[in-house]
Amino acid sequence: MDEEILRYVLLGVLSLLFAGNKFLNYLNITREVPAVPETLQQYVDRAKLLQAKAYQKALYRFGWLSSTFTFVLTFLLIASGGFGLLDSWIGTWGLHPIVHAVLFLGILFIGSDLLSLPFDYYRNFVIEERFGFNTSTPKLFFTDALKGYALSIIVGGALLSALFYFIHAAGPGFWWQFWILATLFMLGVNTVYTSWILPLFNSLSPLPEGELREQILRYAQKVNFSIENIFVMDGSRRSKKANAFFSGFGKRKKVILYDTLIAQHPPHEVVAVLAHEVGHYKKRHILWQMALSIAQTGLVLAILGQVIYSESMSLALGGTATSVQLNIIGFTMLFSPLSGVIGVAQKILSRRFEFQADAYAKDTFAGEPLAEA
Repeated sequence: MDEEILRYVLLGVLSLLFAGNKFLNYLNITREVPAVPETLQQYVDRAKLLQAKAYQKALYRFGWLSSTFTFVLTFLLIASGGFGLLDSWIGTWGLHPIVHAVLFLGILFIGSDLLSLPFDYYRNFVIEERFGFNTSTPKLFFTDALKGYALSIIVGGALLSALFYFIHAAGPGFWWQFWILATLFMLGVNTVYTSWILPLFNSLSPLPEGELREQILRYAQKVNFSIENIFVMDGSRRSKKANAFFSGFGKRKKVILYDTLIAQHPPHEVVAVLAHEVGHYKKRHILWQMALSIAQTGLVLAILGQVIYSESMSLALGGTATSVQLNIIGFTMLFSPLSGVIGVAQKILSRRFEFQADAYAKDTFAGEPLAEA
């Protein structure tokens, strides 16, 4: 395809996705808050739903500003050949092709994140604060950002280096070789996340002896669920929102309870929430989601393999010759519509999993405390 036509295609896809996303958000935000169903009236009042709607509207209005800024900036970079200019400028430094490619994407990532930092700050300390969720401090906010950059540079840089090594060394068959590496990485991260990564941002402490721990262990024994590692995470450092999750496989799995969950709910409700999470584990939802993530990664890499050496794509983005790093940028944009379709399918499956986990918690523990929670 001619590079000029391809540039217009990229701009068209970007514009249609932006407009389509805004239209769908508009439909959601203008939908009236329905009456509370009779079966839920003892748990949810209309005032709470209206408050949730106000929160949604605040995020919607703010989203217009942040997403429009991102859209306009990306549109101008494509139209002006800005991506190609950056790539050509780095090319004058005489770096190794892999270092060149990693540095190019690294600059784009860090630059994009720095530009979005003021928006993130406003959302956290204005919108989240207004609705009573935020408990973070500016110091913690910026410390988290610096840690995130360091982690991205170390881990992301290593993965990108491996990707570009395979692209340059293995030719068109790079995708399945890197897919194997990416799969091992995904499995490894799931195993060590709570031991190596999470402690960089949050403190974990064993759930102390007491009524809650005893109820959890009794329930685990009842459903034949081996559980040795139960931890409390200091989620209250950043937000009043509550959560619970599992991480790891087999005997290395850990149960993580937010301290906000424990503070806001009596023990039987916390156990009900935990029973929901056990339902995900028992129904093999975690394994299914991991398998689907691995499959999706393989699909993305296989399609990437079809365009990664395209000269037209590189020229459309302002390059002067074939550039695999420019082609990754172009591929990301062209893949977005398919990614959106995959996302809808994932949400449908996720909703089904949530209902199954609720049913499991109701059948093995109780429905009432789960509904109350």
